[in-house]
Amino acid sequence: MDRFQQPFPTDGPGGVQPPIRGREEELDFIGGRFDALAQGRGGIVCVEGAPGSGKSRFLAEAQAVAVRRGLRVFRGGADPDGQFVPLGPLLDGLLTGPEPLFDMDKLRDLAAAPEQRFWLLQELQDRLEQAALNTSLVIVLDDVQWLDDVTLLALRTLSARLSSHAILWLVAVRSGTRTPGVRTTLDRLDQAGAHRLRLGPLADTAVAQITEDVLGAPPDPATLSAARRAEGVPLLLVELLRGMRDEHSVIVAHDVARLTGGHLPERFQTSVRQRLDQLSEPTREMVQTASAVGRTVTVDLLAELLDKPTATLIAPVEEALDSHLLVERNDRLLFRHDLIREAVEGSLPVSVRRALRCHAADVLLARGAPVTEAAALLLDSAQPGDRRAVELLRAAAAELATSAPSSAVELSRQALELTAEQAPEQPAIIAETMLLLWQAGQPAEAQGLAATAPPGSMEPEDEARVRLGLARVSGQYDFTEAARQAEAGAALPGIPASLRAQLLALRSLDLSMVGDFEATADAVCDALQAAAQAQDKAAEATAVAVDSVVQFYRMDWTAAFECADRASALATEVGFAHSLWVPEALWTAFLLNAAGRSVEALAESEAGVRETQRQGQAAAMGLWIMNRSRVLLDAGRLEDARAEAEAASAMADELGMGNFADATLLYTLVRVALHTNDLKAASAYAADVKRMLNDPAVLVRNVGSWLLALVADAEDDPGRAMTLLDESFGTFDLEGPSLASPDDPADAAVFVRMALRAGALERAAAAVAVAERRAALNPQFPILAAAAAHARGLLDNDLVLLLRSVELYEGIPRLIPRASALEDTGRKLAARRVVYAVPHLDQALDLYTQAGAERDAARVRRRLRALGSPRRRSTSKGSVTVWPELTASEVAVIRLVAEGLTNRQAAERLAISPHTVSSHLRHAFTKLGITSRVELARLVDAREHTE
Repeated sequence: MDRFQQPFPTDGPGGVQPPIRGREEELDFIGGRFDALAQGRGGIVCVEGAPGSGKSRFLAEAQAVAVRRGLRVFRGGADPDGQFVPLGPLLDGLLTGPEPLFDMDKLRDLAAAPEQRFWLLQELQDRLEQAALNTSLVIVLDDVQWLDDVTLLALRTLSARLSSHAILWLVAVRSGTRTPGVRTTLDRLDQAGAHRLRLGPLADTAVAQITEDVLGAPPDPATLSAARRAEGVPLLLVELLRGMRDEHSVIVAHDVARLTGGHLPERFQTSVRQRLDQLSEPTREMVQTASAVGRTVTVDLLAELLDKPTATLIAPVEEALDSHLLVERNDRLLFRHDLIREAVEGSLPVSVRRALRCHAADVLLARGAPVTEAAALLLDSAQPGDRRAVELLRAAAAELATSAPSSAVELSRQALELTAEQAPEQPAIIAETMLLLWQAGQPAEAQGLAATAPPGSMEPEDEARVRLGLARVSGQYDFTEAARQAEAGAALPGIPASLRAQLLALRSLDLSMVGDFEATADAVCDALQAAAQAQDKAAEATAVAVDSVVQFYRMDWTAAFECADRASALATEVGFAHSLWVPEALWTAFLLNAAGRSVEALAESEAGVRETQRQGQAAAMGLWIMNRSRVLLDAGRLEDARAEAEAASAMADELGMGNFADATLLYTLVRVALHTNDLKAASAYAADVKRMLNDPAVLVRNVGSWLLALVADAEDDPGRAMTLLDESFGTFDLEGPSLASPDDPADAAVFVRMALRAGALERAAAAVAVAERRAALNPQFPILAAAAAHARGLLDNDLVLLLRSVELYEGIPRLIPRASALEDTGRKLAARRVVYAVPHLDQALDLYTQAGAERDAARVRRRLRALGSPRRRSTSKGSVTVWPELTASEVAVIRLVAEGLTNRQAAERLAISPHTVSSHLRHAFTKLGITSRVELARLVDAREHTE
């Protein structure tokens, strides 16, 4: 347990800490949560209140109760000057105490290293899981409003991932204005079922009790009336009462506290300053210096700032502690409440405060402190033109760029504000701030800042590198903007040939993601020529991979595979296969999947996940998991596809992915929801899909409109579905994807069926023509012929073609398209002779059931009943007899978890990601009606050991 000093002093008689007052109902609730925690059920409680409302005191009381109950408690807290230390508040809590959970140096290195926060969260999750298997945990986080970006990320992700463990997250946050990151985190906690405890003003009874606690006797009416001036705010009340007591405005006579002179401190700040005036000069000087540095400070830093030997501060420190202005935690002094620090700081002239903060920054840097810690002191104290402060802020922003981009933006903006307009470094700082704004998901602000940069103010090579960075970052949010940035960079004069080749290659990639394949083909030629001139095989690999995409949409699939193989070979040669920005192997996996070679595609995606995980490339691994979710969907493993997509969605949130995630993950999630008859989930996903319709990239818009059309059709509104596909239909004859991305050949039949239901015969015929032309140009790919025969058979109501499609789908591992062909064939046969229809419908039902496509299976059951050949509902072949509610994948996960394995250990055993384990576990818990691992262990024991 973290050693924790009570945030409020001992005001009671004899120096005894008085009980907390006026929060009995809230403490009873916390007690109930501790009871549930002892039974293995964790959760989240968010304590909210205004400054001075007693949140910290409440957390301290809750912590004391938890300790008395034998629960293991970790406590951390943020402070306003620590927002640039990634994960500092949480690590401070978890790394202290007699049995720290982690290796401090390892975790702090992970917290600061670029792209490592994903692995840091994995490490935190694994250790917390291990600890929670042995004893219930309470994790307390105070002052959430000041948490850094990485701690906020950890709070919202770890609390979700560890929801089935015996872990209670108890957090406190100020009410009122909050940063976007804090609002997002609180919203996520609410969505995860967090309970809000709002600490309002104290009731009159509690005010009277606290008055008696502080003054040592029950108050008379006049004293109680004076106490009400604090308006029920605990901190203000205690300060007011102390002022009355210390100034002898109240006396205790005949066991009653009586008001004597009527002189009361007018304001809280006045009260604090009056207490400052009562201190000795050395102590007052020390406390004021500490207030300028921040909420916490070390004694040796104060000694250096005051230019005094440390030993001379013994008496001032003791006096400050006795005055209750400061308390001691571990080896640091801290203000009892930030309102007190602000009041003390307000007693300093602004010039003195700024000078102290700048001096403190110098001292910290000289001691080797992290540059981010020193930069926090300069953020509001450095003067314009201070070039050293500017460089320090820039360095701190660069350090935080990957782990905490929104904090980095704040530092970089301040550096820009301190820089003179004509300073030679100004264009570079503008460029750095633009990049950070993109990374923080603020593209409009980045574009606005770009407009302030004078044309030609940077050297061409510097600007080209900035453009390359902007293209890479903006590609996560806006493919069109990414292509524009790459093009602008490549056009700059005199830049190195290799840099130009990289820019042109990236431009061709972004154009392919936009969906303009005429422009993409031209861009590929430019990129290949530049790569050859520069002898840059990395750029060549990217350009050749994009050429494969072009050939794919030109319906030359043989050439597409040849280019993909060549690109993969080049990538392997230069040693970056599976990396984030090079799409060679990733595209090969998509290509194999489109060709119906699901087994090979799945093997390729699994290799990609393993390799990127081994290399520590979290973002690249996220892309591979997205790919695998699509492959599993098309292979007819719907529950596994959903689990992978949910896992990748969590990673996309943590890593800041955008367009690619939308086009891949939402596609998978919507289609799984529709096939499994989860229309509520489909509608929820559709709300997210709608934003894709406004994307500047036609590829993204087409995927979005296709998904919304599928939902509309499922809601029995094919007319609206066709309206949604107006733009997509206009791209059918153009090179590029019209529905999915990449195209799924089997969607031709889905579209034709939808168009026929809407009476759009011309559109159905156009889709069939495209499918047939693609099949004719690529006779060596059976899935194209099968899809074309199916689509034509539906359009012409041709039984022979439908039977042909069933035959062609034999041997192609695509369960749902094959089942769909069987269903349509059976439906057609039923009009002629039932005896011939039933075997086809039976086989379709088996395939749908095997895939977990409950909505489709239910439709076939209805057809069979109508034909007088009903089939009983059967479980999927992927389920297990003892666990009929679950899929085989879910059973595999729960058995390992019930044995006591953590998510990571289970993931390693099953060769999947911990996120996927979490997703399977969440769905299994929902199906089984349980909420904790304790309940799971009991259920497993009951089912599997009593059979």
